[in-house]
Amino acid sequence: MVSATERASNMDDINLRAPAYYINRELSFLEFNQRVVDLARDPAVPLLERVRFLSIASSNLDEFFEIRVAGLKERQEHGASGSSPDGRSIAEQLAAIHARARALVALQYRILNDELTPALVDAGIHLLNSKKIARAESAALERYFQQEVEPVLSPLGLDPARPFPRIQNKSLNFIVKLDGTDAFGRDTNLAIVQVPRSLPRVVRVPGADGDGGPLKLVYLSAIVQRYIGKLFEGMSVEGCWQFRVTRNSDLFVDEEEVDDLRRAVEGELAERRYGDEVRLETSHDCPADLTQFLLGQFQLGPNDLYQVHGPVNLNRLAAVYDLVDRADLKYPPFTPGIPGRFVGHADLFAAIRDKDVLLHHPFQSFAPILDFVRQAARDPHVLAIKQTLYRSGSDSAVVDALVEAAKAGKDVTVIIELMARFDEEANISLAARLQEAGAHVMYGVVGYKTHAKLILVVRREEGQLRRYCHVGTGNYHARTARAYTDYGLFTCDDAIGQDLHDLFLQLTSLTRTPKLRKLLQSPFTLHEALMQRIAREAAHARAGRPARLIAKMNALIEPRIIEALYQASNAGVEIDLIVRGICALTPGVPGVSERIRVRSIMGRFLEHSRVYYFHNDGDEELWCASADWMERNFFRRVEVAFPVERGKLRERIVRDLETWLADNTNAWLLQADGAYRRSVPGAEPPFSAQQALLERHAEF
Repeated sequence: MVSATERASNMDDINLRAPAYYINRELSFLEFNQRVVDLARDPAVPLLERVRFLSIASSNLDEFFEIRVAGLKERQEHGASGSSPDGRSIAEQLAAIHARARALVALQYRILNDELTPALVDAGIHLLNSKKIARAESAALERYFQQEVEPVLSPLGLDPARPFPRIQNKSLNFIVKLDGTDAFGRDTNLAIVQVPRSLPRVVRVPGADGDGGPLKLVYLSAIVQRYIGKLFEGMSVEGCWQFRVTRNSDLFVDEEEVDDLRRAVEGELAERRYGDEVRLETSHDCPADLTQFLLGQFQLGPNDLYQVHGPVNLNRLAAVYDLVDRADLKYPPFTPGIPGRFVGHADLFAAIRDKDVLLHHPFQSFAPILDFVRQAARDPHVLAIKQTLYRSGSDSAVVDALVEAAKAGKDVTVIIELMARFDEEANISLAARLQEAGAHVMYGVVGYKTHAKLILVVRREEGQLRRYCHVGTGNYHARTARAYTDYGLFTCDDAIGQDLHDLFLQLTSLTRTPKLRKLLQSPFTLHEALMQRIAREAAHARAGRPARLIAKMNALIEPRIIEALYQASNAGVEIDLIVRGICALTPGVPGVSERIRVRSIMGRFLEHSRVYYFHNDGDEELWCASADWMERNFFRRVEVAFPVERGKLRERIVRDLETWLADNTNAWLLQADGAYRRSVPGAEPPFSAQQALLERHAEF
């Protein structure tokens, strides 16, 4: 048997930065999206949830092209050199991405056409394309086209005086081949029809289900294709094909050079719709000469073309889920629980003062957080409320409460992250509301996204000030709190309260803070603290003591952390990683990572919580955090990790971790070759962690 000392000696001869030990982050993302697609074809998942998962996979892929692929193409155009940790050049990464993405897209459409659409028909739901519109539906749909669609369409015939139009990012468009002469006697061969975003992408066939028959839905694209000839009177439509272009959507704001960050972001939002082109999608039957014409207009190459057998935007399937009111085809409804400490307790401050309270969303309700802010807004003893907002939604109840507090004369300070991707517009609107109410609104720190999840309430009690805190792993967003798994801790611990005071002082005045007492913070202490704790587990293992590490997160790609995990594995530490999405670490490599196991939990809820557990020779440490193990989270964001110190709460989260590790139905296990294998029950009964947690929430 090889001793820990011998293993450590062997590690000295291994280059832990060798490309063979790293998985490409872009390809790892595509494997994550494959797992979403796997749920769309899983017969154990309710039918409309499968439709929703297919929509989610399409949305994920859109963002991947808008941000990640766009970034690689931009670097390539600027002549950037260097390779990814797995040794691939930019060109090699793009080639691998297109090959994998093309196969994934083809699979998505096979699932839609061969599995989901027939299953929907069997369930009495007909999803019609242009070829499936029968005579019985035609008259009603033609009226719908004439009354609702045609008035907002502006077809553009192409000629030398009318250049190819600007096409918005991800908008629905048609290229139309014509024969004949226009109103001015000229030959017109091509036209472009752009469909406004204001039109619903899936509609009910008017009157089709009024007699108790099947529900009939139709794609807007099918309606336009069927009746597009009415836009070109006197000419013959020889063909009509959908297309969609995806553009670079990453905002570029030189924060060091702008005087007003909010106005700069507002300016960039207008340009996002027309960023550089990165992908073209067309109908599979679009003629080759027209696809080449479109590629030329967008300055894209053959690898950027995706021809699909169906609607060019599967995101629109989300509308099917919303339009069909069938409880039997969706996940069963559930009522989130309320922590026992809050049940029958009108005074949340008294409950928190008595003992820390842990929330686990969505199994437990988001309502206590809203109640906490509302009570603070109305309590005459509360002097100040301070909060960070990263994503909160455009109609946030949390913001409503903060506005109420500001209007009531409380000192309200809100750190809003304007650069929260795709939520910038909503955050600008919320900032304006808060400022109008008299709140102090800050936009975070230039160059560092404020991603920490913090609320601090300052209350006068018995002649002194007491701080009440909420720290969490997820956003203050009531809707996503029903879909994302996250932890939140209520506490009035003096040290944590002082730490939050110092953090808000740092974020508002940019002053240096003293060393934090209990919290860990990026970009200053979190990375180094984790490195030290991983090394400490390795030292315990080398000394012959039990050593274990469990970490749950959304992504793991930071090279120094990965290297430290390899070293700990070789020292004898048992390591379980629950990584929902991207993972660049390669598990199960003899002599490098044989004691590391990586799993991804997928299912009804989006696994979003970040938890770090260290056995520490029996003196256990457990942290919850806003940060994934990525370079951006460690070095380019303001993040916070908080300890869970109360014994029962810590035991509860450790139990949750063991529950995720026991899942044998919705867990995918990462293999040494970078592929994922879905776990299946063996002799043991099927076990779903998310279902178990749903059933367990009432205990607390």
